[in-house]
Amino acid sequence: MADAHPKFDVSVVTPDGPVYQGEAEMLIVPGQAGEIGVLARHAPLVATLKAGSTRVHLGGNEMLEFATGPGFFKVETDTALALVDDAVNVKEIDDDRATAQLEAAKAELEKIDAGESTGDRWQLEQRIKHAENQLTVSGRTTG
Repeated sequence: MADAHPKFDVSVVTPDGPVYQGEAEMLIVPGQAGEIGVLARHAPLVATLKAGSTRVHLGGNEMLEFATGPGFFKVETDTALALVDDAVNVKEIDDDRATAQLEAAKAELEKIDAGESTGDRWQLEQRIKHAENQLTVSGRTTG
């Protein structure tokens, strides 16, 4: 029996290279104003993305989920491209490691606020957002 939904080409790409390239029935990305869902034959679109959950629905009940950083999203004729600064497969997220990264970055940020460090505030804020995003997407809270 043929698939009920037509498929289209999807790429999720980081500066280190593609984390997913292939066909999908649906792609959901975290747009700045809310989630954006795309099916085959979607109208052309360009959008900015925030850190969040990117879900690639492959068909049936099969889905890949990634904790993705901010970036850009482009849809053309049956092709969707998400360019993000980082993407971690939700099945590969190490909660303990992400928690340790979060605590270390927050501690360093406190040192900057107290005048005890000359670290890069923006870099630390990005590390905090990335760790929090991994914990959120994996189902852990970041309280």
